[in-house]
Amino acid sequence: MADKYYYSLGRRKTSTATVRLFEGAGKSEVNKKSFEEVYPSKVDQTRVLEPFVVAELDPKKFYFTIVAQGGGVSGQLDAIRLGLSRSIVKMDPDKKSALKKAGLMTRDPRMVERKKTGLRKARKREQFSKR
Repeated sequence: MADKYYYSLGRRKTSTATVRLFEGAGKSEVNKKSFEEVYPSKVDQTRVLEPFVVAELDPKKFYFTIVAQGGGVSGQLDAIRLGLSRSIVKMDPDKKSALKKAGLMTRDPRMVERKKTGLRKARKREQFSKR
């Protein structure tokens, strides 16, 4: 492919999504599968395409190829949203304020807290017995 694209990276929890956003007509893919196949739910499709709606762009005039790794379905979906938002800003910097206002330009920093030694989980302990 010699097409010009806008590259960006999105992350959430342990998920990483590398996004290539192309202008024109084409097939949107996530991990070399059709976008609709990976996210069959209309709710999930709406969440992924939200950056286009907020930026007042027609999603049919763009297509993307995404490689999403790590984490689960929801984490990858949020990583994809951030990646698409960043790609749109690279394409048209004027859209940044609208995307930022909608909360789509913020990297969600929440991660799983590590397990500590002597505990069952990060904070869960053995039951304390006074006697």
